[in-house]
Amino acid sequence: MRQKSLSYGLLFLTDEIMKQDTALNLLKAGENVFLTGSAGAGKTYTLNQYIQYLKARKVPVAITASTGIAATHMNGMTIHTWAGIGIKDRLNDDDLKRMKERKYLKEHLENAQVLIIDEISMLHAKQLNLVNQVLKYFKESDAAFGGIQVIVAGDFFQLPPVGRNDEQNRDKFCFMSEAWVEAKFRVCYLSEQHRQDDEILNQILNAIRAQNLQDEHIHALQQSAQHDIGDTFTRLYTHNMDVDKINYQHLNAIETQTHQFNAVIEGNDKLLETLKSSVRAPEELTLKKHAKVMFVKNNFDMGFINGSLGEVIGFEEDDKRGLLPKVRLTDGTTLLVEPETWSIENEAGKAIASFQQIPLRLAWAITIHKSQGMTLEAAEINLSNTFEKGQGYVALSRLKSLTGLKLLGFNHKALELDSLAIKADRRFQELSSEAEVNFAEVDLTARHNAFIRHCGGTLNATEISRNEKKLAKGAKQSYAAATLDETKALFEDGYEIADIAVERGLTPATIINHLARLHKEQGLDITVAHPGDEVVEEVRKIYKRLHKRQNPEHFSEDGAIKLRPIVEATSPKMAYDQVRLALLFIE
Repeated sequence: MRQKSLSYGLLFLTDEIMKQDTALNLLKAGENVFLTGSAGAGKTYTLNQYIQYLKARKVPVAITASTGIAATHMNGMTIHTWAGIGIKDRLNDDDLKRMKERKYLKEHLENAQVLIIDEISMLHAKQLNLVNQVLKYFKESDAAFGGIQVIVAGDFFQLPPVGRNDEQNRDKFCFMSEAWVEAKFRVCYLSEQHRQDDEILNQILNAIRAQNLQDEHIHALQQSAQHDIGDTFTRLYTHNMDVDKINYQHLNAIETQTHQFNAVIEGNDKLLETLKSSVRAPEELTLKKHAKVMFVKNNFDMGFINGSLGEVIGFEEDDKRGLLPKVRLTDGTTLLVEPETWSIENEAGKAIASFQQIPLRLAWAITIHKSQGMTLEAAEINLSNTFEKGQGYVALSRLKSLTGLKLLGFNHKALELDSLAIKADRRFQELSSEAEVNFAEVDLTARHNAFIRHCGGTLNATEISRNEKKLAKGAKQSYAAATLDETKALFEDGYEIADIAVERGLTPATIINHLARLHKEQGLDITVAHPGDEVVEEVRKIYKRLHKRQNPEHFSEDGAIKLRPIVEATSPKMAYDQVRLALLFIE
């Protein structure tokens, strides 16, 4: 590839490997596409353009990603959740049959015409094979991914997926999977920069990608150790040990009461070891008021995802769950955090290993692995103990500019990349360049229209224009709205609250909260869920009495009455969910 010296003596890649317009042209033609390029090259922007195009033409599109952080950037869900594969490594016929019995899994898998998987580099080859297997089964087709269009996006210079200790990267990279070969992906390699504000950092990242670092690059990185990056920044380290040390130093400096939360672990020892390796929540979690924390599981209903950052602002006693931490997220939302369960199920769908813990970990410092998918204004990074190729590139590519970097040190391996990823990237560039030459000026309108018709979409110009205006106003259905609709559909089908909870894998309390929102926001008639006049009347009297007394202990920070004092005042004592339900019928 041709390179040219720019200011500061740094090297910059000048060849245009593929323009965004050409990539969109190929996407609209219904091709299976691998959309790649360096950090900030416009992959997400291009995907969003295509998503809006499909939505305006009423083509069902599934928007997923390999991680929760990336999924929320795309207003989607994780591919593991969407495809129903969870953390499984394999699926047998019985697994697939049970999956088809799950109404909403069946519906969205059978309806999808286009599947998008973002941050594909972090998806294990085995998992991409499972998605392929599931779609073939649900679509009743032997074609790759059941014959639907599949678009994968990402950069294989990011760190590979977490795998077993004995696995090589070639076993983990999904471009080495059978599913990848079957899909025959058209490669669209974007090279324009849209993230880094600073040309110098962009040039350094491109030099790392080309494995052609110069003295000027090294000097610029060394000089960053002197940068003043202010007080609000993230610390990135290569090892959990360093991260834990920093986190506990900060925690110990806080002069408030310590609270410890121990995981509840049950099941086969060998399976539990597998489960623990995939769970980011510690077995022993120590928290204090003012601790900086990160959520380590997705719970869209509660309003947090894997990677959400926040601060512990207090603790609250819950009769059912015991003491729980209260966390304020960076967007100001306050949540009472309940334990979550991670599990491995057998062929009958029964949990044979489970790990239950508060889904938090300390977050003054985080590992580079956990930073993938983030964009940071400022970061203090130490690459002195780098043990895996690609760690330095991932850490540096999180930043928007070199001025936001304070690099405390790095070793030789820090700026190296995986040899297989380098070879694959060179081939991806060649394939993309060929596609750019062959399709840049080609009119594919006929293929665009044929694909929309194939997907059952609309080509009516008036309808498309109307839909585009709705989308422009932000009339998008988020995952949160979709999950409410799933609850609503089951409720209208006559399911009891407990049955909806089982069907959806949620708690009855969450389903009751869904009903409250559906009643308030959509006017859903929830009369059939009425717990009985006597129950509602007793709760109403207690509710009014507590309001009159105005005891501060009975109210949360947002002014709402806590459930506990109401439950304590009932006789005989009611269940928390019974009180929750009764409150829906009290004006």
